[in-house]
Amino acid sequence: MTQPLDLSLLSQRRTGVLLHISSLPSASYVGDLGAEAYRFVDFLADIGASVWQTLPINMPHADNSPYQCLSAHAGNPDFISLEALQAQGLLSKDDLTDLITSKSDLIAKAYSAFSKSEDKKQTKNFADFCKKHKHWLKDFSLFLVVRNKLNQAGWQYWPDNYKHKEAKTLELVSKELSQEIAIIQFTQFVFFSQWLKLKAYAATKEVYLFGDIPIFVAYDSAEVWAQPHLFKLDSDKNMAVVAGVPPDYFCETGQRWGNPHYDWDAMAVDGYAWWISRMLTQSELFDIVRIDHFRGLEAAWEIPANENTAINGEWVLAPGDALLGAIKKALPDISLVAEDLGIITDEVDALRNKYNLPGMKILQFAFSGTEDNPYLPHHIEENSVVYTGTHDNDTTVGWYNTLDEQQRHHLYAYLHGYRSAEHIIDMPNDLIDLALESKAHLAIIPMQDLLALNSSHRMNTPGTSSGNWHWRFNWTQLSEAQQQYITETIARTDRH
Repeated sequence: MTQPLDLSLLSQRRTGVLLHISSLPSASYVGDLGAEAYRFVDFLADIGASVWQTLPINMPHADNSPYQCLSAHAGNPDFISLEALQAQGLLSKDDLTDLITSKSDLIAKAYSAFSKSEDKKQTKNFADFCKKHKHWLKDFSLFLVVRNKLNQAGWQYWPDNYKHKEAKTLELVSKELSQEIAIIQFTQFVFFSQWLKLKAYAATKEVYLFGDIPIFVAYDSAEVWAQPHLFKLDSDKNMAVVAGVPPDYFCETGQRWGNPHYDWDAMAVDGYAWWISRMLTQSELFDIVRIDHFRGLEAAWEIPANENTAINGEWVLAPGDALLGAIKKALPDISLVAEDLGIITDEVDALRNKYNLPGMKILQFAFSGTEDNPYLPHHIEENSVVYTGTHDNDTTVGWYNTLDEQQRHHLYAYLHGYRSAEHIIDMPNDLIDLALESKAHLAIIPMQDLLALNSSHRMNTPGTSSGNWHWRFNWTQLSEAQQQYITETIARTDRH
């Protein structure tokens, strides 16, 4: 039985590890929710950590970016464990060694077996799932089945009767492709079932799941297709402005993400029901949820759609106070973290503080040489989540190897003042020590840093469109000495 959520979850000294599901070891092409996910939970419990942070787990586009997904609700079918389906008797041992049949086809085969099953409890569970998630599952199923029918074309390129959701057309599709729709819904049922089973297991080990949602959704997504009135689109449903951020640490031309902006006035009409629905799904899947690009809830960077970079944009106010108030009223126990990196104003800080949301502190940003740098460990407040680096940063070993002489001087001076003049620099463990020794209630260490890996193991390089999201680890990369070090450091710093 799943333990109740500890409401003081973010007010205790905890350690977590950042590792996406895709980065788990697996016999398949990507990590999944099978045995290795459970082994990772055991590993966290063994070292004394109590939080597992992932990237968004929604269904991505072909580039596999978890921040540009086909749905704000639907889980990524790639993460489904086929071994678990075999254990249920829905697939055979031969199915798992089939190198020709795709995973989606094997899940369809599992559905065929499921639909013939006389297990009334599971049949009812599936029906209950479809009913519970009808508010997004119906639109998503129609969206995906049409997208598949039209060779994966984005909905903006569909014939008008599909693009504009002509009622007769969708009714015909629902009848003609009812089997395909059922398989899509079954796929989501399996994903949610496997995820919630893992979450329940983690709870028995006192390990909490920490999720992540992009503030914006992809233009080519079920939500924008189904509810275009909630987004800033023209009469033909094209984007006039797109989301991104101005030039910053990561990119001198800024980042042009290309997501549509919200029509906040339209969202306010029903009390931000769209957002509440989205957060309800996340609160079912996770114990803690990070809002990526939190500053966009106070003001967002709007870039004309015809601009190729993010340089020429403007900040446009957003109703963050009203939105967060509505979310907290509907979901009073939800635990949120604000990703407050980038250009942060007093207004953004005030919004975060009003709702007592922990912000993020990145130690790789700390050693600029200025005493007022907010990321320096002695400036970090308790109500924070401290990281050595995030999925967007280089690994700590890679970061250290690229520091210039001045940056190294600042780092050495800080470490020697913090330790002793005789201290020998040891990366990444020095930065891990600083994170765990800080006042921040939650310290998160990327798995790459626990394994002391170099830049070739980086997860993502912002501003680039290839070579990202593919990193996976192997247990042989974890030395006994490193595991002992992290276990002892977590205990020494009074974390769990």
